[in-house]
Order: sequence, then C-alpha cells, then structure tokens
Amino acid sequence: MFNRDRWKEIIETLTSNWFRTVLTAFGVFWGIFILIILLAAGKGFENGINLEFGDTATNTIFMWTRTATKSYMGMPKNRRFNYKISDVEDIRESVKGIDIISPRNQIGDFEGNDNVVRGLKTGAFDVYGDYPDIIKQEPMKITSGRFVNYNDINEKRKVAVIGEGVRKVLYEKDEEVLGSYIKINGVNFMVVGTYKKVNSDGNEGAQKEIYTPFTSFSQAFNMGQAVGWMAITAQDGVPITAIKEDIFKVVRKNHKIHPEDQRAIGHFDLHREYGRVESLFGGIRFIAYFVGIMVLLSGVIGVSNIMLIVVKERTKEIGIRRALGAPPSNIRAQILTESVFLTIISGMTGIILGTLFIYAINSLLDASGPVDMFANPSVNLGVVTIALTILIVAGLFAGFIPAQNAIKIKPVEALRTE
Repeated sequence: MFNRDRWKEIIETLTSNWFRTVLTAFGVFWGIFILIILLAAGKGFENGINLEFGDTATNTIFMWTRTATKSYMGMPKNRRFNYKISDVEDIRESVKGIDIISPRNQIGDFEGNDNVVRGLKTGAFDVYGDYPDIIKQEPMKITSGRFVNYNDINEKRKVAVIGEGVRKVLYEKDEEVLGSYIKINGVNFMVVGTYKKVNSDGNEGAQKEIYTPFTSFSQAFNMGQAVGWMAITAQDGVPITAIKEDIFKVVRKNHKIHPEDQRAIGHFDLHREYGRVESLFGGIRFIAYFVGIMVLLSGVIGVSNIMLIVVKERTKEIGIRRALGAPPSNIRAQILTESVFLTIISGMTGIILGTLFIYAINSLLDASGPVDMFANPSVNLGVVTIALTILIVAGLFAGFIPAQNAIKIKPVEALRTE
C-alpha cells in the first residue's frame, strides 16, 4: 500500500489513456452524485414536513361528537350528544398514559359574520374557550403580555389572548393592546396578551383566533358543562393510537353509545398520520439508495470491463513479472489497488460536487425565502461514510475478476504474446 513504485505504476497506467479513464470514472462519479442528491432531496422534504409540524404535539388525537347510528340502552339512534366536563375527569382517571387533556369550546369563524367589536371596528374571528395546556399542543409565540393561566380558569376571568391578525384588524399600528377591551358576541373581555402561530406558513386563519379561559367562555356564552371537542396528548413512549380505544370506551359508557357504533365519536389521530408521513420518508430513502446504487453498479461494471481490457493489454508485462518471481498475490494486489483507487477518486469527486450542489441549493433557498414543505436539503456524515464503504466494496468487486484473470496468465504464454 505504501510502495512508491507501485503508486507510480498505477498513475502511469491510469493516465496512459486518460480519456478512457475519465469515461470509465464518470459512471462511478454519476452514481455517487445521484445518490447524494436524492438523499439530500428526501431530507429536504422531511425537514419541510417537520417544519410544518414544528413543536406541535404529534402524539395527539382530536375528538368531537357526531350522530349516534345505533340505539342502545333505551336511547334512540340518530341522536346528538355533547361531551361534558365530567368526561374529561373520567378519561384522566380511567386511562393510563395520558399527559394532557384540553377540553375546548368554540364560536365564530374568521370567514363568517362579524362577532368581535372594538370601538368602531369589527371583525369575524374564531373564538376559543381553552385551558392553559393547549399552548403545549398548538405551539404559539406570545408576542406581548401572557397566555391564559389557571388563575383565569379558577376565577372565571373574562380575559383574552388575540392573534396578530386580530390586532391588525381591530387596532391601529402603534396602539396599545394590553389592558384594552374587546366585545365578543356582546360580552366584554380584557386583552392580556397577543400571539403569533409558529409554522403557519401564511395561514391567515391561524393568526385570527382569540383564546379565552374555558370557564369564563362557558359562563359568558351559556355553554354550561358542555365541551365541544377535546385535544388529548399521550405521555412520551405511549402512542396515543394504542390507547384511544380505551378513551372511546369511557365516552361510550358515559353517554350510552353502542360499543360497536364507530361513527358516534369523530376523531383525528395526528400520531397515526405523522407515522404515515415518516413511513413515506422511509420509502423515499429506500428509493434513493436503490436508484443511486443501481446507477453506481452500472459504473462499477464499466470499471470492471476496463480493467479486463487493461489486463489484456498488460499480458506481456504480467508474464515478465511472473517470470521474475512475482507471486500471484502481488499481481492481484496491483490490479485491485488500481480498481479501488479509480473508484474512490471518481466517487469522492461525486461526493464533493454533490456537496457543492447541495450548498448552492441551500444558498438559493436562504436568498429566496422559505419554500412550502422543503427546507435545508442535506446529508449527514453517516451517509458519506456509507458512500465511502460502497466505493471501497465496489472497487474490490470491479477489480476481482480482472485480478483473477491476471494471475491465471502463465509466464511462458504471456511472453509469447505481442
């Protein structure tokens, strides 16, 4: 490996017909280049999707009520029912592994009729009655003041946290917001904070929401003990998908819903959907590796064919070396070293140019701003290590058959060739 004369001979062999060497190396270069680019693109899409989710608690389900489709225990079918605040406590006590339960009520619609008034200004907004834990499930940045707290819940304070979109509609640019009052469906609420939803990608509705304490919301708008819907997050290590049926059993029992009525309880399982997305990215990585390795394999076959030609051209030289006492292992090592050297040099060129290409794409993304569902395409050190391992194995594979042919050459027959 560290023999100077051997490396000099390898360089002379590869540069004696440089055009052929370049064409041969291009196949390996292109295979590694394609592999790097495909993996980076897949990572870019994965980063973009994860950015969309942001810090959202993905181990969460959202539950609401629908129409019961089966009669049960004297209750008719096609009836409507509402969750109660007692359901929240029953779920918390009966189901193991739950971290957060946020009962919610809602009125209004940012695309509907005006439901919020401040002075002479009006607007249509989504208004929620929530518990403080909702901020852990729907992350938002508090831009001024504070969010709803448990003192607000316990004392039924009529306070509100408004989105930046609400602020733009109801307030002047430099007007003080904190401590002012807004009227929601005729009821006054004092503004104690403003927020901006993170990772909303310009979603106008996400910034036009108002959060109030669940208890004061229920009192102000005559909700009583009713709960419109719930956001339930499981503890780390406990998939919400695995325990959601236990949650449904509690609700079915409390509201006399038939055990086989699958329609009465509506829900969205964010954990399951996020798992499907992760499976998709696993498939993308598999395709990237498959396509890249197949392209690389075609390049390796090209290297192997060229090495066979090189062995043919050097038949007389190999015969002389064998006649002078060179052992078969020496001949084999020479051919394998040439093959591995060619594949590593061409492969490293592919890795370097692929890295530069990814750097250029990231620079363009930084200059042009964020792109939906695509961010920071990159490959990690582990991928580069795998690529180098593939190159070494590929080089040995490409040189194995030519090396075996070389050591089969008999010195006498080799010296007779012209």
